Amino acid sequence: MAHISLQNLSLSYPVLHGSARSLKKTLFARARASLGSTKSKVGGALQNGVSGLEVLALKDITFDVEGGERLGLVGHNGAGKTTLLRVLGGIYETSSGSLSVEGETHAMINPGSGMNQELTGRENVHLFARRLQLDVKETEALEADVEAFAELGPFFDLPLRLYSAGMSVRLGFALATVPRPQILLMDEWFMAGDSNFQAKARVRLESMVETAEILVFTSHSLDILREWCTRVLWLEAGKIVMDGKPDAVLDAYEAFVAESG
Repeated sequence: MAHISLQNLSLSYPVLHGSARSLKKTLFARARASLGSTKSKVGGALQNGVSGLEVLALKDITFDVEGGERLGLVGHNGAGKTTLLRVLGGIYETSSGSLSVEGETHAMINPGSGMNQELTGRENVHLFARRLQLDVKETEALEADVEAFAELGPFFDLPLRLYSAGMSVRLGFALATVPRPQILLMDEWFMAGDSNFQAKARVRLESMVETAEILVFTSHSLDILREWCTRVLWLEAGKIVMDGKPDAVLDAYEAFVAESG
């Protein structure tokens, strides 16, 4: 059974390096003053670390996710939602605390992740197939599926550097929704694109979500969080504010947003 456990997990990262101490002190003072009026909404805490100014992106995060749970993450931009997804996906290393993830994990965070801009859409599909160690028949089936779903037309055989942002999202989404992991980590980028594509994407995504044992999902759409999630975790400035049933957490979050303007 898939399982996720975090105990007192924190993550900080440096803002400045090197010996520009006067500049560092100036920027730190300005940033700290600015943070004083916005810390309830944006970003983590600023602190002086060993190598200089650091942002404490996540602080003392503790929670468990059991098989069968659908966990939504909510909070302002910069609250730490995507950072937490990256930690769960093994993309970021933690600064302190412990993390245990049991189960095959797939992170849908960056729609262009793993794609080569100099290769065509078709060539990127074959590159993806090699990473999954698919045989010839499986690769051919994948190619046909992605080509039909992404609806790129002749651009499927052109380099990705010529794609529009929407076209890149279509291809990235088609590839990202191929695996069927035990643990699915998902950012809300999949909602990009026109309304017709969003409708197709939702059907494909719901099929993927149904097969996952655990879903951890971040979105600014409270309606989607209410519909998809069995539990919601509210983050602000890298800290957990509330963790519980979707209606209770989202009602409290909506009230907070309305009050803070």
